[in-house]
Amino acid sequence: MQIFGVDIGGSGIKGAPVDLDKGDLAQERHKVLTPHPATPDAVADGVRQVVGHFGWTGPVGVTFPGVVTDGATIRTAANVDDSWIDTDARALLGDRLGGLPVTVVNDADAAGVAEMHFGAGRDRRGTVILLTLGTGIGSAVFVDGVLVPNTELGHLELDGHDAEKRASSKAREDHDMTWEHWAVHRVTRYLAHVEMLFSPELFIIGGGVSRKAHKFLPHIEGIKAEIVPAQLQNNAGIVGAAMRAAGR
Repeated sequence: MQIFGVDIGGSGIKGAPVDLDKGDLAQERHKVLTPHPATPDAVADGVRQVVGHFGWTGPVGVTFPGVVTDGATIRTAANVDDSWIDTDARALLGDRLGGLPVTVVNDADAAGVAEMHFGAGRDRRGTVILLTLGTGIGSAVFVDGVLVPNTELGHLELDGHDAEKRASSKAREDHDMTWEHWAVHRVTRYLAHVEMLFSPELFIIGGGVSRKAHKFLPHIEGIKAEIVPAQLQNNAGIVGAAMRAAGR
């Protein structure tokens, strides 16, 4: 069975048909740059470009980098334009895609669902936390495999700032930090803070940096929980969006 998944990020909008039996992309993904400003209409046009690239005419799952309630309404928009707040994203995107059925889900929640079903969290019980380190920090919390939606742990306070302003991949790039410095002084401090609050058995590190886990994970010490990179890497959001559109 194939369903289309789209992942809206702070820097890019990417998508592809997903093979839900394998938990992998059925075709090579297509990506367009996230517009700036990332207003609802501009982003919806980007989603239309991605879906149209494949000539897709079926259900579409779409991730959003913020809190999504009732599978439709946007409540926060930290890394896109504030005009998204209170937007009915399901209606907007459905209209822009010519009436195709659309399901909208928080981006980290989607990635977490995919990793728990097909990837690093498969068959894991207890508390598992996926963290996407990208333009911001997204989070997905699972207790015995059940998602606690819209946790937004990237906005915990760390050293007087939003954690994502300190420990995201973008923060590393903006401040020209080495992988080791970022891992030791930023990521470790953030993980220690989250661990103190939730005591997870497992951290899954997702986002684009998961492809480069060997550059920073070995430098993280003093965390009791197991720490592993996301197995689906940066495709997890696309896969999870498709899963949610299929009701999984």
